Amino acid sequence: MPTSPTPEAGQPAAQRPLTRQDAKTLALAALGGALEFYDFIIYVFLAPVIGQLFFPPNTSDVLRQLQTFGVFAVAYFARPLGGIIMAHFGDRSGRKRMFALSVFMMAVPTLIIGLLPTYATAGYAAPLALLALRVLQGAAVGGEVPGAWVFVSEHVPERRVGFACGTLTAGLTFGILLGSLVARAVNEVYTPEEVRTFGWRIPFIIGGVFGFFAVFLRRWLAETPVFEEMRQRKALVRELPIKAVLRGHGVAVTVSMLLTWVLTAGIVVVILMTPTLLQQHFAISPTHALKANSMATLSLTFGCIAFGLATDRFGAGRALGAGCIALLVTVYLLYRGVAGAPERLVELYALTGFCVGVVGVVPSVMVRAFPAAVRFSGLSFSYNVAYAIFGGLTPPVVTLLTNTNRLAPAHYVMALCGVGLLVTLYLLSVGRSRFAAVSAS
Repeated sequence: MPTSPTPEAGQPAAQRPLTRQDAKTLALAALGGALEFYDFIIYVFLAPVIGQLFFPPNTSDVLRQLQTFGVFAVAYFARPLGGIIMAHFGDRSGRKRMFALSVFMMAVPTLIIGLLPTYATAGYAAPLALLALRVLQGAAVGGEVPGAWVFVSEHVPERRVGFACGTLTAGLTFGILLGSLVARAVNEVYTPEEVRTFGWRIPFIIGGVFGFFAVFLRRWLAETPVFEEMRQRKALVRELPIKAVLRGHGVAVTVSMLLTWVLTAGIVVVILMTPTLLQQHFAISPTHALKANSMATLSLTFGCIAFGLATDRFGAGRALGAGCIALLVTVYLLYRGVAGAPERLVELYALTGFCVGVVGVVPSVMVRAFPAAVRFSGLSFSYNVAYAIFGGLTPPVVTLLTNTNRLAPAHYVMALCGVGLLVTLYLLSVGRSRFAAVSAS
């Protein structure tokens, strides 16, 4: 049976060291998060072949690309609804149930996508089924990401929340790398014709199978001690959690949404969009760009953990400020450097990817911003709504700007680093405990 970690004798819960049970919880949570994010992101790495197979063959290339990425974008817009619903039950019924449900909701549609008939077999039913399954995936990831942050933060001592959230975020980013590597392997092992015939299905089937494995692993996780204590004290929120969030936690919502905007700049622009932008505007070969991107994503994974540790050691404000300054400098070096010395791309991209790890600070701020009774709902609403807006608008905005200035992606990220520095000044001015008190008022 799963057991909750207990403080060592004579030690307050907030001051106790990490236990083996804590390490097990973090490892299983990060592994499940990596597998779930792999399931969500693998679509984008296989988008070209999916576009060929799921839409009419006489569709123009431009329209096919818009339709393919439109299906991808729909999942982002489904995130807020799924996240808010799952967070409601997470605050009322328990974190663990929703934590297990989210990975199950991702595994099922991922497996089914790998088994779907294509347009040649099912006609318009094929893209409609693909759209419906992507909506389910979006709803699942909308509950998974904030739910995972809340789950791990409520299992560890207060002074290790930064490390816990950074480790979980590292797991999510590792899922991106895993998706990239699997898609690359499929394209290297099989011919283009074999990929179109059956090879594209393999990553989805693998993701679905491993998703069910993650569901099994999460059965061994315990409910968080924080939620159990609230349940014993009968302190669970009685009204709609989202109603309580919107009525009494405006400061926390605003700060969380601004930090999510910063997060989307780092992940969407630097990690997801930059390989394509390098190919289109800097004449970098696809192989070189993707190799550099893999190194950057791996560096990002370590960066999330490093910035999480820095949060515990120096405070969220200082870690966030230092990370935003570092990202501001390195993203500019990346785009300026690759223009003059493309052979330095891998090193510059890896360094920038590590600095994107500042996103590992973001969840530790957000979980502390809301009181435990509405923490899941507050974080889920702020994060998912902001991600749907900024994550959806960032690609077209950056693409349009880049057509007039190829350094536009760097300028955009630098501007968002400025937003992060403004939040830093606020956090430093109010202090950690004061911020929580202001948010709760």
